Amino acid sequence: MKLDRLLGILTVLLQNDRVTAPYLAEKFEVNRRTIGRDIDTLCQAGIPVITHQGSGGGMSIAEGFKLDKSVLTVDELSGIVAALKGMGSVSAQSRIEQTLDKLGANADAVVSMREPVVIDLASHYKGQLTGKIELIKRAIFETKCITFDYYYEKGESRRCIESYFVIFQWTAWYVFGFCLERQDWRLFKLMRLWNLQLCDEHFSPREIPAEKRDFNAAFTDHIELIAVFDPSEKYKLIETYGLHCYTETPDGLRLEIGFTNRDYMLTWLLSFGGRVKVLAPADIAADIQAAAGEILSYYD
Repeated sequence: MKLDRLLGILTVLLQNDRVTAPYLAEKFEVNRRTIGRDIDTLCQAGIPVITHQGSGGGMSIAEGFKLDKSVLTVDELSGIVAALKGMGSVSAQSRIEQTLDKLGANADAVVSMREPVVIDLASHYKGQLTGKIELIKRAIFETKCITFDYYYEKGESRRCIESYFVIFQWTAWYVFGFCLERQDWRLFKLMRLWNLQLCDEHFSPREIPAEKRDFNAAFTDHIELIAVFDPSEKYKLIETYGLHCYTETPDGLRLEIGFTNRDYMLTWLLSFGGRVKVLAPADIAADIQAAAGEILSYYD
């Protein structure tokens, strides 16, 4: 990736008084002509790279030039490294690890490449996710529509959308785009869409309304749950909602929390078996009672 290589070349130049084009070409596994174009790009970006002719020649950063630390601090650059490594976990052809390993070999590196934060966004479904993400990214850059089969609570349907963003939110991957069937902006969960195909026709990008850019709005907590859990489930409540999310009562641990998705709420509550009692809303308590009856009937 060109951006990775440019950052690498800049780092090498800052670490050394002078380097040669053949050295950079070998280090980053490209030809000298590519290194020449990269140096031109750095110069156009305002970084004064000087070429020295003759014996002992090479390239160096102009004396007295320093990167403005107000632009990116070491901590911020370290955060970028962690983020790039995270994206590498769902990328089919990411060279970021190879580039970082080369740069990290020098103990005087501007940024430590031994980033202690490990981010794996792929989970168990990397095989399915990688291809989808790569195809959707291509569709976004080429402004082409995509079609897919989508499975949801009401059944399944074939959708065609103009895709604009791939989003990771609330432990899941989504594609955000304009649905041509519904004529509205929608979020589609990647693990619910299959038979993904790239269309030949291009679309003219639309202006995304400000309220639609607030992706958190799609995950608002509009269902209020009140439930009492057995004290043995304390660690699960803390794991999901943090320390002090509950109130200790004589009957157990009382949790009052908002939920976004009703089906997810039911599934989550049923996972506790008989170690939770729902106080509100009443329809959720009734559904759990009905589900428990159905489960019991399977074993009668």
